[in-house]
Amino acid sequence: MAPLASLPLPPSTAVTARFLAAPAIRVISPSRPALPLLSSASAGGFPHASRAPCSAAREHRRGTVRECSRADAAGAAPLSKTLLDLKDSCWRFLRPHTIRGTALGSIALVARALIENSHLINWWLIFKAFYGLGALIFGNGYIVGINQIYDVAIDKINKPYLPIAAGDLSIQSAWLLVILFAAAGFSIVISNFGPFITSLYCLGLFLGTIYSVPPFRLKRYPVAAFLIIATVRGFLLNFGVYYATRAALGLTFQWSSPVAFITCFVTLFALVIAITKDLPDVEGDRKYQISTLATKLGVRNIAFLGSGLLLANYIAAIAVAFTMPQAFRCTVMVPVHAVLAGGLIFQTWVLEQAKYRKDAISQYYRFIWNLFYAEYIFFPLI
Repeated sequence: MAPLASLPLPPSTAVTARFLAAPAIRVISPSRPALPLLSSASAGGFPHASRAPCSAAREHRRGTVRECSRADAAGAAPLSKTLLDLKDSCWRFLRPHTIRGTALGSIALVARALIENSHLINWWLIFKAFYGLGALIFGNGYIVGINQIYDVAIDKINKPYLPIAAGDLSIQSAWLLVILFAAAGFSIVISNFGPFITSLYCLGLFLGTIYSVPPFRLKRYPVAAFLIIATVRGFLLNFGVYYATRAALGLTFQWSSPVAFITCFVTLFALVIAITKDLPDVEGDRKYQISTLATKLGVRNIAFLGSGLLLANYIAAIAVAFTMPQAFRCTVMVPVHAVLAGGLIFQTWVLEQAKYRKDAISQYYRFIWNLFYAEYIFFPLI
C-alpha cells in the first residue's frame, strides 16, 4: 500500500489538510472574502472589541496603584517595627531598674534639701535639678553599658535578655552609646555644677570603668566590687546631689540628720545589692571563673547574709527614730521600717521554700530593689 501522503487529493481536501497540519495558524482561504468577518464585527458580533485596549489600560493603571499602595504599607510596617525594636534595645541597655534607683534617689534628696530650706526655693532651679538628673542618668547608662560590653560571654548565660547578649545591639552601637552618655553627662555637669561636683562625677565614671574594663576589671574581686558599688550608688550619689542642691540654693554644705541617715542607710543597702546581685549569676560566673561570694559560699548563705544585713539596717533605723525624736518623725520612721523588715523576712522565707530555684532567686533580688526604691520614696517624709 502506498503511503497516505503519496495519494492524490482533491483541491478542497488539500486545503483541509493544510489547515489541520498547522493548528496554531488561522487559515483563511483566498477564495473566501474577508468582508463577512468585518461586517459581523461591525454588526455586533464582537461588541467590546473596539473598547478592549482602553479598558485593559485602565485596569492596568488601577492594578498598579493598588500594588504600589500595598508595597507602601508593607514598607511602613518593617520601619515602624525597626524603630520599636531599637527603642526596646536601648531601654534594656540602660538597665531600667538601676535608672529608677538613681532617679528616685536624686528626687528624694533634692526634695529633702528644699523642705529644709523652703524659704530659699527658686522655682527656676527646678530646671537645673532636671539637668542634674539627666547627667546622673547618662552616667548610670555609661556604667551599666560598659559593663555589658565586656560581659557579653557571661551575659549569654546569666542574662540572655540583655540587648548585646541577645544580638539585638551590636558592640559598635553599644560603644557609640556609652561614649555619647559619658560626653553628654560630663558636658551637663561641667557647665552647670562647678568643678567640685564635676570631679565627683568623673570619679564615679572612673570607678564604673575600672569595675568592668580590663586590665583592672575589679568586679573579679568581691571586696573591691562591693566597695565600688557601695561608694558610687551609696555615698557619691547622696552626698553629691545634696551638696549640689545646697550650692544651687546659695548655701554651704552642712550635713543634716536625715541626709546623714539616708547616706549611711543606702551605702549599706548598696553593699547588700552588690552581694545579692550575683545570686542569679552563679552559673555563668563559675564558668568564666568570676570569683564572687555566691560562687564561694553558696546561694543560700549569701541570701541569708544579705537579708541579715538589711534587717540590721531596719532595726538601726527604728532605733535612730527613738533616740533622736527631735530630728526624725517616729510616726513615719518606725512603722515604715517595721513593715519593710517584715516584707524582707517573708520574701526570704519564700526563697527558702522554693529551694533556691533560679526564678525564686531572681524574684528575691527584684524585691531587694523594691525595698531600695521604697526607702527613697518615704525619705522626704521622715
